[in-house]
Amino acid sequence: MLLGKVCSQLNRATELCEDGKYLEALKCYDEVLCAEPNNTDAIINKGVILQNLGHLKQAIHMYEKALIFEPENLDALINKGSTLHTMGKHAEAISCYNVVLRLDKKNPMALAYKGLSVAEIGKISLALKYFKQALSIDHDYDLAEISIETIKNITKLHSK
Repeated sequence: MLLGKVCSQLNRATELCEDGKYLEALKCYDEVLCAEPNNTDAIINKGVILQNLGHLKQAIHMYEKALIFEPENLDALINKGSTLHTMGKHAEAISCYNVVLRLDKKNPMALAYKGLSVAEIGKISLALKYFKQALSIDHDYDLAEISIETIKNITKLHSK
């Protein structure tokens, strides 16, 4: 597959995803990966689709494959962490977010996602710290705002 065809297939897959046509998008990514097996964009995006479809183990496999080619790929690390979180593997998810934060100390998504995983293991005050750090970097980060409000509401319920 020529470079122009690969770009065309990647763009088509993105459009298909935006239209909710995930299975068709998967086929585009598979075509790209047949031509370019180390195309990390296609690998990660295929992982995202698999994750969204609930195929969590397959998604993890795709993120790990991307990390073989690019061990410091922030998108692969964050998505792997998110999938691990969904699987209830919070300590492993936190490890992924820690790698991201070692590479990019001010990554609001990694901070907020780490906060979610930390909250799941019962460390609410630490989770709140991560959410506030994420908001200090990106003042409009919805996930961090919502998470802080949720923690405040839960804390109020438990104090009554």
